[in-house]
Amino acid sequence: MSIYLDIETEWNGSITVVGFFHETTGLVQLYGEDVTRDRFLDELPEDASRIFTYNGHSFDMPCIHNQLAVDLRMRYRSHDLRWICQRNGIMGGLKGVERKVGITRRLEDIDGREAVRLWQRYTEGDEEALRVLLIYNEEDVMNLVELREYLERENLFEADD
Repeated sequence: MSIYLDIETEWNGSITVVGFFHETTGLVQLYGEDVTRDRFLDELPEDASRIFTYNGHSFDMPCIHNQLAVDLRMRYRSHDLRWICQRNGIMGGLKGVERKVGITRRLEDIDGREAVRLWQRYTEGDEEALRVLLIYNEEDVMNLVELREYLERENLFEADD
């Protein structure tokens, strides 16, 4: 069983949203004060053995390790889809890779910079900004599932990755 994970952060790198999907839990999103070590560990499914991210080895996992003291690479067999894509000639950030392989988004105009701005607007009282940020994070997470399936269909995902 696998987890698909993505985080959002503030300009200073502080985690604002942790989103992950697993077959037994569905989509789980923690944000703001709920992003704690205990809450995160409580929400992680016990039956998962693998975790998928995009650029997670360089960004998401170090942020989680530094801020929540959870080493996901020690807990799970970790697959960073960025490097799998790159080895197969599919270069770019997640949104660019999605476009190249035909994965669509509802929120095409939002990127990581806008996600930071959305969080800032939420902290200033804009509840709609939080709703949009959580949809953005959900698309990041769920598109990891689609990207993994694409790589497997095209025989680009190697079991040893």
